[in-house]
Amino acid sequence: MVKNLKKKVRVKSERFSGVSKIESAKPGDLVEVHFGKVIYEGTFLESPDSEKGIILLKLSNGYNIGLNKKEIIKLKVLKEFKEKDIDKEIKKDPSKPNIAMIITGGTISSKYDSKTGGVHPLDSPESLFRFYPELFERVNVLKIETPFMKFSEEMNFKDWQKLAKLCEKLLNDSNIRGVVITHGTDFLHYTSAALSFMLGKLNKPVVLTYSQRSIDRASSDANLNLICSSIIAGISDIAEVVLVGHANSEDNFCNVMPGTKVRKLHTSRRDAFKVVNGKSIARVYPNGNLEILSSFNKRGDVKKAKCLKNFEEKVALIKFYPGQSPDILDFYYGKKYKGIVLELSGIGNSSESWIKKIRTLSGKGMIFCGTSQCINGRVDGLVYSNGRKLIDAGVIYLGDMLSETALVKLGWVLGNKEWMKSKNLIKEKMLQNISGEFNKRLEE
Repeated sequence: MVKNLKKKVRVKSERFSGVSKIESAKPGDLVEVHFGKVIYEGTFLESPDSEKGIILLKLSNGYNIGLNKKEIIKLKVLKEFKEKDIDKEIKKDPSKPNIAMIITGGTISSKYDSKTGGVHPLDSPESLFRFYPELFERVNVLKIETPFMKFSEEMNFKDWQKLAKLCEKLLNDSNIRGVVITHGTDFLHYTSAALSFMLGKLNKPVVLTYSQRSIDRASSDANLNLICSSIIAGISDIAEVVLVGHANSEDNFCNVMPGTKVRKLHTSRRDAFKVVNGKSIARVYPNGNLEILSSFNKRGDVKKAKCLKNFEEKVALIKFYPGQSPDILDFYYGKKYKGIVLELSGIGNSSESWIKKIRTLSGKGMIFCGTSQCINGRVDGLVYSNGRKLIDAGVIYLGDMLSETALVKLGWVLGNKEWMKSKNLIKEKMLQNISGEFNKRLEE
């Protein structure tokens, strides 16, 4: 009995491990694979050239697994993959407000790749919108701009400048009520800070949004984020650079978060972004309801948006840690960096060796700003003697400003020549609450 069973298994293994039989399943097909005593159901993926003896499956939980072809007993195609037509007519309704969309890449404008099991950018704006029919229930998407398609880790200040100029043009179009920008998550808060400073006080909303999970996964957060973003851009009275995203792990409402006070605090949760040292401007629901939580700059459609996009790229963010040599500051000075944001200890201290080096380089014209490594709270250089020494050495303490926001603001301030006339003027601008980067009412 056992011998016959082994023979039967061996015959089926030979039958289904042959290349011709495995290749009868195409990438994207839903398949059932009998592997020993385990039956796997998942999406058939294209194997890399280096793994021709392996088949890859994406399981329903989102994980990929590799199975040795020689050990497969049976492979059955449950459902063939068919690519849908991606072009779809977008009808305009004159009774609905018009918005513009800027598509920059990231997971929210990426779809599942049936060959690799990962995601890749959608090929066109039309292919993005076929996944989001609900987006058009409350607004018309009048204009679609794709200045570049990049994941957020590939972006730099030139991309921020390009976005700012494009926003300026769209915001000054009388037919457009607001702008929605789709963006990758990892460095989204850098872009939101950059646009907050470059665009200044707005006439209409600029809404950045994202998704943690690709649009064709059942657990995707993209749909709710886009619906809520369109409501803020097209219907609300909020005229600020904001980030809109899931408020919790459910699909019930989104937070509207100020662009300079938000940070990604979780790698994968749908509510990854939280306001730090402040609170959300509002909660927005997919039915259009808006719950205001804090004050904001109000819409003024007749005003004109003005972009101030100059930026000094020679700025850096350095985290101080115990025992760290201050010689790294010499490296940046040698590379002609103009300014450094230092992530200091909790309330804003560093070692004596760093204080000495900072004093020397500050005397040579380098600008130093101080933020905290803590998520919440503010730095205060007057509490301890080392802090007072750092102030005397030239460090500008930035209160409760986020480190990422501080880096962007420093580059923006140093990029404007009129503010570079003196260190006192630079300090004045860094301490000016230009785009809500400081919360003066923060309770310790």
